Amino acid sequence: MTTTRSTPTISLDAASVARFIDHTLLKPEATAGDVTALIAEAIELGAYSVCVSPSMLPLRIPAGAELKVAVVCGFPSGDHHSAIKGAEAALAIEQGADEIDMVIDIGAAKAGRFADVQADIAAVRASIPAPGVLKVIIESAALTDAEIVAACQAAVDAGADFVKTSTGFHPAGGATLHAVRLMKQTVGDRAQVKASGGVRSFDDALAMIAAGATRLGVSGSAALLAGATPVGPADGY
Repeated sequence: MTTTRSTPTISLDAASVARFIDHTLLKPEATAGDVTALIAEAIELGAYSVCVSPSMLPLRIPAGAELKVAVVCGFPSGDHHSAIKGAEAALAIEQGADEIDMVIDIGAAKAGRFADVQADIAAVRASIPAPGVLKVIIESAALTDAEIVAACQAAVDAGADFVKTSTGFHPAGGATLHAVRLMKQTVGDRAQVKASGGVRSFDDALAMIAAGATRLGVSGSAALLAGATPVGPADGY
C-alpha cells in the first residue's frame, strides 16, 4: 500500500473485517477452477463478496451462502465506449451479478471533461436495475486531489453507490489513506468508499476502514485476516 502507515484508530476482529472484503480474483490467467476455489475460500473466511471478471459468469454459489457477486466493467483501462460498458454491466446483472465495479474514462478525467465522466457513469447506472449496486473506480493514484474530488462528484451525481480507489493494475499505484479520506470527505453520506489496490495486511485494512472505507478489495484475504502480509506476487489487488 503506497502510503505512510499510521496506527489504526479502530479495533475490529478478523470476522468483522471479513465482512468488508470483496474477495478478488482478476488475474488474466485465472481459470474457472480458480474461481471455484475463490468462492469456497470466501465462504470459509466470511467475506462479503467475490469480485471476478465478467467472463467467469454465471457463478455457482452454494445454496444458503451469504455471498454476493461483484463483477468488473470496462476493466482495467476504462477506455471503452459507454454503450459497451452499459451492455457489459447489463449482461453481468442478467447472469447473476449483484454489484458492478466500473472503471471511469480516466483520460476524460485528466482532461477535465467531467461532464463526459458523469455521462459515462450514468450510462452504466441506467443498465443496472435496482437493487444492483454500482461502484465507480476512479483510479485515484493517477489523479490530482482536485481531479479526485471532481470524479467523485461526477459519480454521486450519476447515481453511484460507491466510489472506489483503484483497479490495482495501474502503474501509478493503488489505494492510499489520503485518497480514501478525500473521497469520503467528498461523497459524505451520498455514497460509500471502497479501498482497493495494495490492501494486504490487517493493519492496512483497519487503517482504510478508519479513514472511511466501508468495502475493501483484497486478493490475499486469508493472509490479511490471519494478520500476515501475503508472500509472493500479487495480482494487483
